[in-house]
Amino acid sequence: MIRGGAGPQVVDRPGGDVVPAASSSRAAEPAPLRTEFDFELPRGFVDADGVRHSHGTMRLATARDELLPLYDARVQENPAFTTVVLLARVITSLGTVPAVTPSIVENMFASDVAFLQDFYRRINAEGHTRVAVTCPECSHRFTLDVSGGRLGES
Repeated sequence: MIRGGAGPQVVDRPGGDVVPAASSSRAAEPAPLRTEFDFELPRGFVDADGVRHSHGTMRLATARDELLPLYDARVQENPAFTTVVLLARVITSLGTVPAVTPSIVENMFASDVAFLQDFYRRINAEGHTRVAVTCPECSHRFTLDVSGGRLGES
């Protein structure tokens, strides 16, 4: 016999045992893990033909992504090059560039590299691309998605 009112339902079992009734609604399935994040570079990478590439995708980094650059000769000579090698590994697309290489990242504007470093940190350490901001004029606080989405896009 199933009994229960406003509270949780229970089932009377033979022998006097009382156990929770099975829920009629399925447990909410967890959202799938998001592993790729789109971004829009502030300035954009300009290739040899003068074409500007600003929309791209970055994937979550693996431990291997963070370890392999340490074996790179360029990184051993100059540890600051770690960022270049690491970003080239995790950026999966950039406009119509066939493959993002360390050379591509090296030739990006400094402001775009700084944006990508922050974006990398956000998706890998914080798990999202949102940032809290305050309007300098009215002091209204809100969140902004730095992944490059435009108003009205989902």
